[in-house]
Amino acid sequence: MAAKTDYSYDIQKIYLEMFLADAETFVRCQSIFNHENFDQKLRTAANFISEYVDKYKIMPDVSIVNAACRTSFDQVQLPPENYDWLMEDFEQFSRHKSLERAIISSSDLLEEGNYGPVEKLIRDAIQISLTKDMGTDYWKDPKARLAKLKENNGQISTGWPSIDRKLFGGFKRGELDIWCAGSGGGKSLFLANLGVNFALAGLNVVYFTFELSEELVSMRIDSMVTDTPTKDIFKELDDVEMKVRMIGRKAGGIQIKYLPSGKNCNDLRSYLKEYQVTTGRKPDVILVDYLDLMMPVSIKVSPSDLFIKDKYVSEELRNFAMETQAVVVTAAQLNRSSVEEIEFDHSHISGGLSKIQTADNVFGIFTSRAMREQGRYQVQFMKTRSSSGVGQKVDLHFDIDTLRITDPNADDSPEGSFAQKRTETVSQGIVNSIKKTSTLSDPSAPRNSDPGKGAPVKKVTGEMPTRLRSIIDNYNPEKD
Repeated sequence: MAAKTDYSYDIQKIYLEMFLADAETFVRCQSIFNHENFDQKLRTAANFISEYVDKYKIMPDVSIVNAACRTSFDQVQLPPENYDWLMEDFEQFSRHKSLERAIISSSDLLEEGNYGPVEKLIRDAIQISLTKDMGTDYWKDPKARLAKLKENNGQISTGWPSIDRKLFGGFKRGELDIWCAGSGGGKSLFLANLGVNFALAGLNVVYFTFELSEELVSMRIDSMVTDTPTKDIFKELDDVEMKVRMIGRKAGGIQIKYLPSGKNCNDLRSYLKEYQVTTGRKPDVILVDYLDLMMPVSIKVSPSDLFIKDKYVSEELRNFAMETQAVVVTAAQLNRSSVEEIEFDHSHISGGLSKIQTADNVFGIFTSRAMREQGRYQVQFMKTRSSSGVGQKVDLHFDIDTLRITDPNADDSPEGSFAQKRTETVSQGIVNSIKKTSTLSDPSAPRNSDPGKGAPVKKVTGEMPTRLRSIIDNYNPEKD
């Protein structure tokens, strides 16, 4: 059992006396200094000190505070080592007192059933801390700094080499990536394919679906993973089951969870905690299908106010990505003005610029009827925060039977996705099966009108016979 923390009047008085004796320490703690955290008898003095420093930019003398606030602070002179204790203890005091005030002030909100502001108050209180990270010293150890950037940049491949190259390697943990398309434009299809790519690379994937059922999403993935047309899934049930089980032994996890529309990031957090406890796995990738069907946690807003709603939801999803240190991929709807367009820009995003401004990468999914018949999707790079891919386009191949999206330019990369490698293997097998060994009759062998009698016809493979090559080499068309 943890020891009880004592924040008595005497301890709080010492805090203020030490701050009055060392202005530098007070400045370092000023960001978390709140006079409301102090005992009622000390609150006036704490507020006076804070306002005095803000106005005059110096620390008031003890005698000034005592005279103005009718206190009896002592002039203390302590060794510098004691201020390490002050920094650590005052940080904890500020956090605990802020949490105490947040809980007390939340009672009315809880009675009203308004949980969003309560969660924000508690979270803000818990996150109170002093700034100890001094950032990056640019001139110090540039090699280590660049190595760290290289290691963290593009650490998660999308499974599509052409897109990875535009992103300087792929997606990064703690980022929010949004795929945009019109209604029926392939948003769920792309998310499912990404989930397959990530899982086949050995990553653990959690797929939240707010629209399609868990069974339907699973069946789509069955088709993608086993290379079985969707119309044949039930006909080849045993074969599909065997393939799924075999591939699943070497792949990462794919957990699919349906949530009704209107849920928020807290619902995702709650599920992920249970997921980690039950499976013992930490998610590497979180797919959210899709952003437009979620509601914010921190504010009550009408679903019709798309800009405000999407602004808060996208910001909360971005914070969620940082919190989980996972790759968070979601989708968003394009508005009506995009219907006749072949190139998308920020004005085509439903809900406005709020999503674009928050997300790290934003992609537009374009296809036409002719492109769909040819099995093609075009990915347009609308925003990339860590690369120079904005405005560029990549064509991907779409198998209408298996719903698998692959990169036709995967040969340019040393690594391809599972489906791409499998396609190459199958194709090579077909080529090998139709290869025929060229045969030539040896002109020097005796001819026989009946192939079944006499000397057999000699088959020559590989190098051309010497006599035939001699005839070709000595052939002069001018003589004919």
